[in-house]
Amino acid sequence: MIEALPRVFVLGYHLRSFSLDGLTVDFWALLGATGLLVDKDSMNRRTFLQISAGAAVAASRVLGANDRINVAVVGFGNRAHDLVPVFGKLPDCRVAAICDIDQSRMAAGVEFAEKAQGSKPIAYQDIRKLLENKDIDALAISACNHWHALATIWGCQAGKDVYVEKPCSHNVWEGRRMVEAARKYKRIVQVGMQGRSLEHKKRAIELLHQGVIGKLYLAKGLCYKRRLSIGHLADSPAPSGVDYDIWRGPAPMRPFNANRFHYKWHWFWDTGNGDIGNQGPHQLDLARWGLGKTTHPRTIVSTGGKVVYDDDQETPNTLFTTYRYSDCEIQFEVRGLPTNGEGDITYDPRNKGYIGNLYYGSDGFMTLDYSGFRIYKGDGREPVQEMKYTEPQADDNVPHARNFLACMRNRNYAELAADIEDGHVSTSLAHLANIGYRLGRTLEFDAAKETFLHDDEANRYLTREYRRPFVVPAEM
Repeated sequence: MIEALPRVFVLGYHLRSFSLDGLTVDFWALLGATGLLVDKDSMNRRTFLQISAGAAVAASRVLGANDRINVAVVGFGNRAHDLVPVFGKLPDCRVAAICDIDQSRMAAGVEFAEKAQGSKPIAYQDIRKLLENKDIDALAISACNHWHALATIWGCQAGKDVYVEKPCSHNVWEGRRMVEAARKYKRIVQVGMQGRSLEHKKRAIELLHQGVIGKLYLAKGLCYKRRLSIGHLADSPAPSGVDYDIWRGPAPMRPFNANRFHYKWHWFWDTGNGDIGNQGPHQLDLARWGLGKTTHPRTIVSTGGKVVYDDDQETPNTLFTTYRYSDCEIQFEVRGLPTNGEGDITYDPRNKGYIGNLYYGSDGFMTLDYSGFRIYKGDGREPVQEMKYTEPQADDNVPHARNFLACMRNRNYAELAADIEDGHVSTSLAHLANIGYRLGRTLEFDAAKETFLHDDEANRYLTREYRRPFVVPAEM
């Protein structure tokens, strides 16, 4: 296997050989080395390009049992402060690169990683330069939501495996393109829905599927996470050291504003998805998983608004959504203002709110949160079973990262805790809620086609117009 093969072939159709590190490489011999059988006399240009891309992926670095995996962390924000120590300290892995459009954050990330693991990663400001590094095996993407899909697809095309934080996509259409890219380029793509790797959450879902509370008819997700007003800020020049053009990426260009930049980008439609797309995918995923639903809902009703505050935020700080399946439903609620909890969901001091799930069946109900789960049966709501941490919330990042690295080695995406297909379906719940809220009406969805029924206006919200050259490809 030739390990130094460029990640993207830039070859003329009639080229028969090319230079690689001072050597002349016969292209057709290379295809043979990758195991691809080709009739070169009947090949057209489209087939040539497709096979070229396939050969590039097939010839990417093959990991041995003892090889250390080199991970590049893309976007050094809040989540990266969790991911860097995890990937940096696991014995079979290291953070080999940090990529961020903000040079100050990039430098901070390099220093943080070096302290965490004892070795200094390479710094990149442009992800496209990072992807040229043949020694990088995987991307850990913790950049802004509007960058998740394109960074993942580019990574797959460059022969990298990908660990992408939630929400895996910025809209429904690009989520499906991510699934297609992972499958076409045979990449391992894990979504950061870390709850799927926590023992008490896996056990809770297992019990639900075994019928511990009978036939399920409802799952509720709570995102009661306190959010303060962001106020009003005027536009200003971008800070020194920030590549604002790359940061905007697929989103339309607009003047720099600090209220739309670090972290606060969550509250604007062109870069974020509100709190239902921020915290929400974790609990939406657990709701869907608990009900055993593997596809999209049939109808969506979503109401709410941005209340109390007068500020620059575009997304709602209160939202209530109902998703209807054939035999059950999911209800999800966002509350960003002072509130009580629900059921016996434990107050989460880290998130300053009540975050969790409730499941209702014919025989009882279950509550599930970061501290454990509790099961109540019968009309008397008798507590019958629980799993509780004495020190709540074991670190869910470590087992999730270990699962990702194990699947990188065995090349079996079916063993991922949160494969991109599951990530896409659960993340789409957040997108469908936001579309329903923005249109203010009940929506009917065709799960197979991933389009709304007889609603052109709603279908326009399924994707976006991408700003060149940061275009999510329609075909892989």
